[in-house]
Amino acid sequence: MNRRTLKIGLVAFVLVAIAAFFIFDLQRYASLDFLKARRHAFQSYYDDYPLPVLAVFGLAYVIVTALSLPVATALTLVGGALFGFFPALVIVSFASTIGATLAFLTARFLLKDWVQKKYGPQLLKINDGFAAEGAFYLFALRLTPVAPFFLVNILTAMTPVRVRTFYAVSQVGMLPGTAAYVYAGTELGRIAALSDVVSPRLMLAFTLLGLFPLVAKKTVDSLKKRKAA
Repeated sequence: MNRRTLKIGLVAFVLVAIAAFFIFDLQRYASLDFLKARRHAFQSYYDDYPLPVLAVFGLAYVIVTALSLPVATALTLVGGALFGFFPALVIVSFASTIGATLAFLTARFLLKDWVQKKYGPQLLKINDGFAAEGAFYLFALRLTPVAPFFLVNILTAMTPVRVRTFYAVSQVGMLPGTAAYVYAGTELGRIAALSDVVSPRLMLAFTLLGLFPLVAKKTVDSLKKRKAA
């Protein structure tokens, strides 16, 4: 199988999977009302078959994040409600990072060569910046909630960032946000709407957290320049 055929097949698979998700309205199973109504049934399954439930949950989370489907938040809440804070934090952290890395690899395989060939000169400065400080920039993006999860995966794939760097930095950078949503899941019964989880204060806190390393780097670079002068 040549590279072109493989790309066409991969694109077809992704499009069919995403289309099926919306055509069959599978997102209704991730609504807050559905999760609350079925919480005790899920808990019963987990109590009877803990390892299979953990495996299915982890696999589902990887698939959802790899395809950038809009139900990751709901799954995180379910994980917190079913498994408790620390077990859910571990499984969601690894599953979300693996899914993000699969999305990264898919985008790189499908688009990077075309993007670099078409926009190479315009991207030269960005490529140089990510080649030198890619881990730093990715870390800041992962901490900042205003940067969409799927967009960070795709755009970073167009840069020279290594796969292992992407995985490691994503794992650490997404951990604070993951912890916040998992903790909210442990309080699922008290949540009336997803907006109760994504409060303006929480969004502001994570935005400032993401901006902090950028400001710190600019300050250090400025001090180094002054000292050198």
